Amino acid sequence: MRQIVLDTETTGLEPTQGHRIIEVGCVELANRRLTGNDLHLYIHPDRDIDQGAIDVHGITLEFLDDKPRFAEIAQTLADYLDGAELIIHNAPFDLGFLNHEFRQVNASHTALESRQPVIDTLVEARQLYPGQRNSLDALCKRFEIDNSNRELHGALLDAQLLGDVYLAMTGGQIDIGLAGDDNAESGALATADLADHLARAGRRPRVMRASEAERTAHAAYLEMLADASGGRCLWQSLDDA
Repeated sequence: MRQIVLDTETTGLEPTQGHRIIEVGCVELANRRLTGNDLHLYIHPDRDIDQGAIDVHGITLEFLDDKPRFAEIAQTLADYLDGAELIIHNAPFDLGFLNHEFRQVNASHTALESRQPVIDTLVEARQLYPGQRNSLDALCKRFEIDNSNRELHGALLDAQLLGDVYLAMTGGQIDIGLAGDDNAESGALATADLADHLARAGRRPRVMRASEAERTAHAAYLEMLADASGGRCLWQSLDDA
């Protein structure tokens, strides 16, 4: 599965009031692994940038003086996003701006959310952690992701951090209480607690199956353990069974 973690920076808050995108940052995942095929674009908005927005991202009109207009990068961005599942924090904001920009180039543009799947990590975080702070900074702190370089917002940096948050939020192991009753006070979830957790999450947990390369590496590791233990590798016997 190809996924794109996406973030934008803008001149202000409302595209309907003429505000524009000035930065797009995209990080590509393939089967939940970073590919390095990222996309980072600065865009000249042909309008002033609100001071409140500059205070957030630090991008000035002078910095954007030699950057392309959206119409010049629209096809590059559209081709890059095409067919991917989009992962966005507070998706309506970014999608609202992106769809507005694409419609300025092509009036028949079909909304991105109508033609490809979108995961809103803010919605998912609110389902998992109701009543708690679920900003990107708060999620980085919750999952112990280093965001010390985030003195100002930046589309590519925020997309990179959001990618780490998304992988942690959707791939973390849930302790389902298999350790026995003597560990009941250690924080392990009982069956009823697990069911409640999944119900609050609003979805079934993702199941990621090992690739052929991972299974081969696993078998080689078990073979090494068997050699080191004189043939007493329990995991190998279970795999053989």
